[in-house]
Amino acid sequence: MIEKHLSKEEFQNIETKLYKIVLFNDDVNTFDFVIDMLMRYCNHTLNQAEQCALITHYNGKSIVKKGTYDKLKPIALVLLEHGLSVEIE
Repeated sequence: MIEKHLSKEEFQNIETKLYKIVLFNDDVNTFDFVIDMLMRYCNHTLNQAEQCALITHYNGKSIVKKGTYDKLKPIALVLLEHGLSVEIE
């Protein structure tokens, strides 16, 4: 019999379904604004926020935050209120 040890992340995924906030590219918001919002509300470092902004620009979307639905909902709402195009998946 093969025994599999779960990592902490795998165990948490079993216990609690994880969701993600997806940021979609738009032609309205500037890179600086998007970076500021990601740093302010998603707790990204400058480097993380810049990378997410670039990925979103070139791929049309990117995952900017993962967590439980209850933790992501208020973040997604404030990003929407600031004019970013996001959804929770």
